[in-house]
Amino acid sequence: MTWQLPEALQPNDDERAVALLRAYYRRDGGRPLGVAYTGARFDDWDSTGTRARDTDRFTADDLVALRFLSIKVTAETVGALLCDRAEEFNDLLKHIGPDHDLADLPDSELAGGSQWPAWRLHDRLCTIDGVDWVTAGKLLARKRPRLIPIYDSVVREVVGAPAVFWPALHQALRADGSALHHRLLRLRAAAGLPPSISALRVFDVLAWMSGQPHQSSR
Repeated sequence: MTWQLPEALQPNDDERAVALLRAYYRRDGGRPLGVAYTGARFDDWDSTGTRARDTDRFTADDLVALRFLSIKVTAETVGALLCDRAEEFNDLLKHIGPDHDLADLPDSELAGGSQWPAWRLHDRLCTIDGVDWVTAGKLLARKRPRLIPIYDSVVREVVGAPAVFWPALHQALRADGSALHHRLLRLRAAAGLPPSISALRVFDVLAWMSGQPHQSSR
């Protein structure tokens, strides 16, 4: 398993990381300036005002949020998640439990491999026609943003393509008294971002900006 931090997280100076976060979310200190990257809408998209009570069910807003991360949502995906197989997927989602920081997850839980409910749901989502590992991961990150990291081809290349990403990031976050996790939270605060932006999302944005800094569709 190979693993490396995104370039923006490697230096001791956090100035570049904060600048990247502010650029992605278009923040001047704590003030929002509008949307520069479409992905900035992913975290807080809630057109119906029901997201807080819909943590254990997939909704149309979740599918819209995927579009902000450049995911093409197929008719098959909509039908399976919201109607045909909704009970199956929502039941698995409930078994993951409440959202909590990945850094606080005991090593033994992830070591269970396919028995961890999040793994099972990820694999089951991939049985939907049109849903691949990237889409499944982003759906889970939408429902459990503190627990499940976003992972796509850009992030994979930036972090060194570890054989299994979730355990690799989990170990990195927990090392040295969860130093990386706490650093990500400090970067979030320094960039003037709200608590709804999880530590995992801070990591994702910094990784993605390191790999695709000039695109605006993610």
